[in-house]
Amino acid sequence: MPTPEQIEAKLDRILLKVQKPGRYVGGELNSTVKDWGEAQTKVALVFPDIYDIGVSNVGLKILYDQINQREDALAERAYAPWLDMEELMRQHGIPLYALESKQPLACFDLIGFTLPYETLYTNALNILDLAGIPVHSAERDESHPIIIAGGHSTTNPEPLHAFIDAFVIGEGEEVIHDIIDVVQKFKGLKVDKLKPANLPTFKRDDLLLELANIPGVYVPRFYETTYLDDGTVAYTQPTRPDVPKVITKRIVAKLPPSPVKFIVPNIEVVHNRASVEIMRGCTRGCRFCQAGMITRPVRERSVEEVVEAADAAIRSTGFEELAFMSLSSSDYTHIQELVDAVSKRFEGRKLTVGLPSLRIESVSIDLMDRLRQQHSAGFTLAPEAASERMRRIINKFIPDEDIINTTRQIYERGWTTIKLYFMIGHPSETLEDVQAIVDLSKRVIAEGRKAVGWKVKLNVGVSTFVPKPQTPFQWVSCDTKENILEKQALLKRQLMKDKSIKVSWTRPEDTLLEAWLTRGDRRMAEVVYSAWKNGAKFDAWNEGKKDAAWLPAFEEHGLDPAFYTHRQRRTDEVFPWEHITAAVRKNFLFQDFRQSLEGHIRVDCRTNCFACGILPTFINLRRENPGDAWKCPEVKPKVGREQLAVISN
Repeated sequence: MPTPEQIEAKLDRILLKVQKPGRYVGGELNSTVKDWGEAQTKVALVFPDIYDIGVSNVGLKILYDQINQREDALAERAYAPWLDMEELMRQHGIPLYALESKQPLACFDLIGFTLPYETLYTNALNILDLAGIPVHSAERDESHPIIIAGGHSTTNPEPLHAFIDAFVIGEGEEVIHDIIDVVQKFKGLKVDKLKPANLPTFKRDDLLLELANIPGVYVPRFYETTYLDDGTVAYTQPTRPDVPKVITKRIVAKLPPSPVKFIVPNIEVVHNRASVEIMRGCTRGCRFCQAGMITRPVRERSVEEVVEAADAAIRSTGFEELAFMSLSSSDYTHIQELVDAVSKRFEGRKLTVGLPSLRIESVSIDLMDRLRQQHSAGFTLAPEAASERMRRIINKFIPDEDIINTTRQIYERGWTTIKLYFMIGHPSETLEDVQAIVDLSKRVIAEGRKAVGWKVKLNVGVSTFVPKPQTPFQWVSCDTKENILEKQALLKRQLMKDKSIKVSWTRPEDTLLEAWLTRGDRRMAEVVYSAWKNGAKFDAWNEGKKDAAWLPAFEEHGLDPAFYTHRQRRTDEVFPWEHITAAVRKNFLFQDFRQSLEGHIRVDCRTNCFACGILPTFINLRRENPGDAWKCPEVKPKVGREQLAVISN
């Protein structure tokens, strides 16, 4: 491997030949540079997309902060180079390196991938290859870094099982320290003949076995999957008795202090802002929302902690935009108090404050007015469905009049642009439900024009439903490409006539790719590998994606893509992710799925517990960390005996 000095010299010759050289040089304000020789454990944190997107990722920021607080470890960053830079790196023999030290990734002890969405999978393989590390975990030996991965997409880790040594299931703030401690324990052992003979030999499998016994860590090489004759999973079980049969997600009982020394990018990026997480988890129970299911239970930060973190972040970065992060900002218990405190603290300062994920039914006029005083960037609302029938099915019931009233009042108070998010493609959906998106959008823009005239605008984002693991809709099928195109054509035909309405949508090919990857079993790993070998990478980008790489990969391995997308799952089907649990019981999810077929609404579980399984799973953590931060109800729910027994146990 070349030295950092050699890498720097080669970079000097190529950087002026690529777009945005600032992506590749490091040295940003607030980046942490430690003495390479002094740190016992070196960790490279990798976001497998371009710098412009990855530098703002909140999960990577948290882990970067956590690791660099340790005196015995360092964390550095790497991102996927864009196509022009990768070509030059391969031509000039430059392996992928970390921005802080320019050390090749292969020289680190531990490489951690953040994988929030599935279309990063081929990029992850490409990064390993560009770093000079064997792509398949079975081909790595004791001289190679340990490769770990976490993020929402790894709730079903099986499509990447052949490439990742260990997956973190759930939240990483505490488990990353457990992993580092295990790596340190083995690092001093003998790995080659150059080490003193009296040291015991380091075996990679021994290290992985110890990782497998950390709660929340899944090491796929110690498990195997058996299939039924119809191609579905019979079971996935350990190949040895000393690893857990089921891996339960890891959570933190109390959210640790928010990072405040955010890295200030060298170039303009997608989200050039400070962000503070005010709340983790959601209790609304939207049936399509994987994040809402897998991040339970809800935990909140205090107003004082949020405001102090926000102030420190703005002072340390000079950012002029501040975002308060959560899945449902207006469900934060003290949202009014928080907005008041922020308005007071930042009064007179040029600062845009954003509250993403405001709920239509809980957005108050008072809150909007206060946000307006802080130069809020605007409003994005997510009805998801435009017909009341579909809203009942997805468990996000909002009467049409509430949507119209809320959007009218937003326009009346000075905002000229609103974005509405909708979703098409659920198997219960009809063309009448899609037409309802058109009708509702036209009503919203008409009300805006009544309020403030023809300067109003409406952005309509229409995604396509993908049934996700660990949700009530994991039993349903995806829509076909033909149906998706027909529905999108209806929306374009009727909405794009109005120049004040801008419509965006998801390509059917992108929807099907996401569905293949999120619902795949272990056999999908070689499909991913073959697609990458066929040239697939940057699957989320128009410039990089190669749709034609995927279908031949399925054919090469004798798999039918429709098996993963267009097939209704049996009620008793064993899923590829059955041995991974987010602590929400499968029986609860199935009950909720059955209720969706009847259009039955489940209310917010802050007011009525439905025995999803979270409380009994983490009861000890709850007892050890009492207080207001936990937002699950204390009372016994009004449900059947079976569910009561689950809670009491």
